[in-house]
Amino acid sequence: MKKKEFNDRDKMIGIGLTFGIIFGILIDNVGLGIALGVAIGAGMGSVQNKRKEKIKD
Repeated sequence: MKKKEFNDRDKMIGIGLTFGIIFGILIDNVGLGIALGVAIGAGMGSVQNKRKEKIKD
């Protein structure tokens, strides 16, 4: 079985989701934490991809 490689966006969404769940548990609203974590993680992944494209050019 091949090992799946994750791109930077997937890693950032995972990190954001993890911190979002922790934040949601702390404020006693896990749903809000998950939503914020996914949104922030996707944004961080997008920024990182743009930086890599800028460096290539």
